[in-house]
Amino acid sequence: MSQLQAAAASSSGAPTTPALEADLEGKLLLHDDNVSPPAAPPQIKRGERRQPREGGADVVGDQRERFLRAYDRLRDELLDDDSCDCASSPTRPGAGSRSFKHVHCYLMISWMILIQGEIRFVGLHGINDGIVLKCHIARLIKKYFREKPYYIDICELWNEIALQTSLGQMLDLISTHNVANDVAKYNIEVYRRIVKYKTSYYSFYLPVACALLLYGAKLENFSGLRDVLIEMGIYFQAQDDYLDCFADPNTIGKIGTDIEDHKCSWLIVQALGHANSDEIEVLLKNYGKKDSTSVSKVKNTYSTLDLKDIFSEFEDRAYKHLVTSIEAQNDRTVQEILKSFLKKIHRRKK
Repeated sequence: MSQLQAAAASSSGAPTTPALEADLEGKLLLHDDNVSPPAAPPQIKRGERRQPREGGADVVGDQRERFLRAYDRLRDELLDDDSCDCASSPTRPGAGSRSFKHVHCYLMISWMILIQGEIRFVGLHGINDGIVLKCHIARLIKKYFREKPYYIDICELWNEIALQTSLGQMLDLISTHNVANDVAKYNIEVYRRIVKYKTSYYSFYLPVACALLLYGAKLENFSGLRDVLIEMGIYFQAQDDYLDCFADPNTIGKIGTDIEDHKCSWLIVQALGHANSDEIEVLLKNYGKKDSTSVSKVKNTYSTLDLKDIFSEFEDRAYKHLVTSIEAQNDRTVQEILKSFLKKIHRRKK
C-alpha cells in the first residue's frame, strides 16, 4: 500500500527566483504539525542519477493527496455555491455576502495555507487558491520524479485524469442545473457516466496506475484493471449517495443535501425506476426543493419503495461482480491490492 500512496506524487512549474521560492515556502505549509517537510533534494548534474531518499515517496504522496483533496473541495464549493455567480448583478441581494461554504472550505485547508500566520477569508480568491494548489501537483511531480524513466508517463497520466475528472464535474453540473425541471431524465446510464468521470478515475484508477508506473510496469499490460477500478468507483459513489440520505450525520460527519441540491444520485435513479405514476409525481414536485417538507416527502417515498432493501441487494451483486472481476486479473499482486480496496469499502458506514 505504501507504493500506492507513493505513486500519488505531484508537481511541476516554472522556475522561481530564490527569494520568491523562500517566500512561497514560508507561506505554504506542506506537512502535518508532527511531520517535518522533506529537505530540498540536492542539485543533480547532467548524467548523474538522483539517489532515492528514505520515505521520500511516501511523504510526497501524502502531500499530493492533501493538495488534490483541498483543490477539489475548493472547486466543488465554489461551483456549487449560487453566491459565486460572477455574472449576476452586484446589487442582487446576497451577491456580495461571504458565503458560509467559502469560510468552511477555507478553514478546511487553513492548516496548509497560512498568510503571515493569519487565517483570512478568501471568498472568490479561493478560485485562484485552487489553481495554485493544482499547479503544485505538477510542480511536485517534476521536483521528485523528473529523473525517473516514468516521468513523462506520470505527467501524462495526471493530465489525462485531471481532464476526465473535470469533464465529470461538468456533467454533474449540467445534470444538476439544466435538468432541474425534468428529473425524469435521470437514469442509470446518466448516473454511471457522471460517476465514472467525476469519481472513479481519480479516486480509484489514478493511485493504482501511479503505483504500477513507479514499480516500472507498463499500463498497457493491465488492460482490464481500469474497468475493475471504474466499477469499484461507481459502487463507492452509490454507497455515498445512500449514506447521504440514510446515515447518521454524526457518523458520516455531514448533513446530506443531495435531495435539496437536485443531484443525480443513485437513490433518485432507483426511485424513478421502481415508482408508480403517483409516486413519480411526488418526486417530480419535491425533488430539488430546499424546504424540509419537500425533503421529507422525497425521503418518505424512498422508504415506501424500500430503497434500503434495494440498495442492500445491489451491494451484494456489486461485491460478487467485483470479486469475480478481480480474480480474473492475471497478476496475483494486483489481485491482492484490489481485494484490499474492496474490503475497505464493502458495507462501509461512513
